[in-house]
Amino acid sequence: MRILSILLIVSCFLGGCATITTREGISTYTLNGATYISLTSFCDLKGIKWDYDTFTRTIVLTKGAHKVSLRAGDKMALVDGRSKYLANPVDIYQGTMVIPYSFKEILSGVFSENGSYVYRRQSASRRKIRKIVVDAGHGGHDVGAKGKMGLREKIINLDIAKRLAQLLKEEGIDIVFTRSSDRFITLPGRVEITNNCGADLFVSIHNNAHRSRSVHGFEIYYVSPTVSDYDRAVYAAGHAKMNIPSNCFAENSRELKEIIWDMTYTYSRAESIALSRAICRKIDNETNAKILGVKNARFYVLRGAKIPAVLVEVGYLTNLDEESYLKDGSYRQKMAQAIKDGIDSYINEVNLADAAR
Repeated sequence: MRILSILLIVSCFLGGCATITTREGISTYTLNGATYISLTSFCDLKGIKWDYDTFTRTIVLTKGAHKVSLRAGDKMALVDGRSKYLANPVDIYQGTMVIPYSFKEILSGVFSENGSYVYRRQSASRRKIRKIVVDAGHGGHDVGAKGKMGLREKIINLDIAKRLAQLLKEEGIDIVFTRSSDRFITLPGRVEITNNCGADLFVSIHNNAHRSRSVHGFEIYYVSPTVSDYDRAVYAAGHAKMNIPSNCFAENSRELKEIIWDMTYTYSRAESIALSRAICRKIDNETNAKILGVKNARFYVLRGAKIPAVLVEVGYLTNLDEESYLKDGSYRQKMAQAIKDGIDSYINEVNLADAAR
């Protein structure tokens, strides 16, 4: 009988019928080796409103300005509009929705009086930045800007891009070129390469031109705020493939895809600004270039990229002094080095910000 009792207890644990009560009075359950708690009991205890849709098996939690959406069978939750992956899927047990015990602390933070849960900027080390797209502007029949002494932008762009790529490779970064020779690549082609190669950052190298030959200096661009993240998200939801598990409920929901794409674009814009500033600071510190600053624009490659993306204008070929500088390989190397150092600085800033939390 004792052996039978032990077998029954073990079978209960394995089958998911083991029940333990926490100090807060909420029952916990062991399902497939993981510990769960009753979500509705937790909500009642914390004064969180909940609304369950039996058709979609989705529950929405609200309290104050905070909102969390979950669905039975999925490992992803939307926490105040941001995706959060759970260690184990949300489940239904004994007619009630249950969540992994580890998710309880996140919910407690989200719905606490002071809103103590903070969405943490993911560090570069966690994102594992391993691949960067280096885009040499123009090429082939598209010469780009041309200096009075005959210097052609497409050639300078490619030279600086290759120097930058080599410096990044020396630090173990994989490089994807949109072009590695003097050939023409369409703007949609550049965007397609960027979005389909699994890269983490996009850096486009250009040189500028102006009707006034006195204009000179370095500037860097990120995508303009006038470019709607929502509009891009709506388009991407219907045309772009999402890198999410096939069994995730967002995979089959156009609305949720739009939300996730919107978050992706918003995140990428913020990171693009941070990357722009980091590169600009290094150019200012390490070169004698006049700094024209960090700016925004509606450039096609910036609008189309789904990852943090910047476009660098190294100098003005229409300015005689800068054209002369850009003809010098040592100057181009110095500019490539400063851009690379800016990328390093961006990564370090993210790591420090994450460590400070």
